[in-house]
Amino acid sequence: MYLLNKIYALLGITIVAVSSVVCPFIKVPLMGNWNLYQTDVMLFCITFGILSLLVMFFFIRKIQLFRMGAYLLLAWSILAFLGVYFKINNYFGLKLVDGMLAKTLHLKWGWLVFFIGVFVVLFSVRKVKEIQ
Repeated sequence: MYLLNKIYALLGITIVAVSSVVCPFIKVPLMGNWNLYQTDVMLFCITFGILSLLVMFFFIRKIQLFRMGAYLLLAWSILAFLGVYFKINNYFGLKLVDGMLAKTLHLKWGWLVFFIGVFVVLFSVRKVKEIQ
């Protein structure tokens, strides 16, 4: 049996949602800081799709589905981070140009806040030992 800490679940969902809109994820020269939407629209849409599933599971009280959705959010966040990182380092496929691009584009602190929110959502569900 699983127990959902509702305050932590809502706090984590809020942190992920707000950080992906407000926090800087990449620093682009001459353009400034980009949030997740400016970084890649599909990453943003899929992230908010997973968050909307988590909110739906929260309100219909399906804790097992919420737990699986939290693991899906974690896997998607890691995949999104790796995708952005490798896209920065291998954009053109030319070693010289990619090296210069990787030195000018920098990952920012928004990823840290994003992952903190993901881990708060993940740890809001815990297993309860049943007493016999």
